[in-house]
Amino acid sequence: MTALRVPHEFEPQRAIHTLWPAAEDLWEDDLEPARAEFARFLTLAAAPGADGAAPDIIIYAATPDAAADVRARMPSARIIEAAYGDVWARDTGPVFVTGPGGLQAVRMTFNGWGGKYDLPGDASIGADIARTAGAREVTSRLVCEGGALEFDGAGSVITTRQCVLNSNRNPGWTEAQVEAELARLFGVTNVIWIDEGLAGDHTDGHVDNIARFLRPGVVACQAPTGGDDPNTDVLDAIARQLDSARDAGGRPLKVVRIPSPGFVEHIEGGPAAASHMNWIAGPRQLVVPVYNEHGAAAVRALQAACPERAIAASASNAILTGGGSFHCVTCNEPWLRETVS
Repeated sequence: MTALRVPHEFEPQRAIHTLWPAAEDLWEDDLEPARAEFARFLTLAAAPGADGAAPDIIIYAATPDAAADVRARMPSARIIEAAYGDVWARDTGPVFVTGPGGLQAVRMTFNGWGGKYDLPGDASIGADIARTAGAREVTSRLVCEGGALEFDGAGSVITTRQCVLNSNRNPGWTEAQVEAELARLFGVTNVIWIDEGLAGDHTDGHVDNIARFLRPGVVACQAPTGGDDPNTDVLDAIARQLDSARDAGGRPLKVVRIPSPGFVEHIEGGPAAASHMNWIAGPRQLVVPVYNEHGAAAVRALQAACPERAIAASASNAILTGGGSFHCVTCNEPWLRETVS
C-alpha cells in the first residue's frame, strides 16, 4: 500500500487555490496594488510547462466586487464565491496529501496565528477548498499552519520551534509529540527543526520565509544583504542548522544560500518580514517575490541552483503590507498519481 506523501511543490500541480484581496478595511490603499500583484504572479505561475500542461487557477472571492475584479484581470481563472477572513490560503486552507485513501486535505487546528487575528471565514475556508478539490478531510488537534511546514516529497519536513512549539499554539507539546503527529498526518519520517524565523514575522517564524527545498536533499536559505539586514544573525544560524541536518535517508543536506532583500521597512515602522524564499512554483517558472534592487541577485542565485526551471521576479510590496507573499496566499493541490498496491 502506498504511503502518505506531500509531493514536493516542483512536482505537477493540478490546481493553485488562492483567496482574492477583498476586505477594504484590511487593505485600505493597498487593495488595488495588491490585486495587481496577485494577477501578475498568478499569470506567471500558470504558464504551461514544456508538455503544455498548466495548473488550474482557482480563485475564491468573498464579495461581488472581488469576483468582478478577478473576472476583469484573470478571465481564464475559475471563480468560487466563498467567505474568508483574508488572503492567507496557505494557513487557513488545507495541506494536500496523497496516499492509499486518495487525495486527503489535512486541516490542522487554526487559531489565528497564536490568537493574533480572529477573522470570520478563516475557520471555514479550508473546508471549502477541500470540497472543491474533492479531497477527504483529515483533522488534527495540532495547532499549526501550512506555512510552518516545508516538505521535500521524500520523507522530510522542515519546521520551526518558534512557531509549532510556541505556547500560543501548542502549550505542553514536546518535539516528540509534534513529530509523531506530523508522521501520522503526512507520512514524514524526518523532522528538521529550525529555531526561529524572521524579525517582524507575525506568524512566529514560518518556515516558508526562511528555508525551502529545491529538490530532495537540496535546501535553499538566505544570506544577509547589507550592513543593516535585521536578520543577519538569524539567517546565519538557519544556515548552520541546515548544514548539520540530514534527509530522511540520513544524508547531509546540500545548502544553497541566496541573497535576502535586506532591510525592508514595515508600513508601521521597523523591519517587515520580506523574503525571497516565499516563492510559488508553476510548471515552467519559479515565481519569486521581490521588493527592491536586491531581487535581481536573488533571481540569479536561484537560476544557478535551478537551471532546469525559469526564474521569474514579481513585485510583492503591496501583498507584503498584509504580512506575507506568494506562497502565503496560495494552496497547492497536487495531481493524484499515487496508487494502491
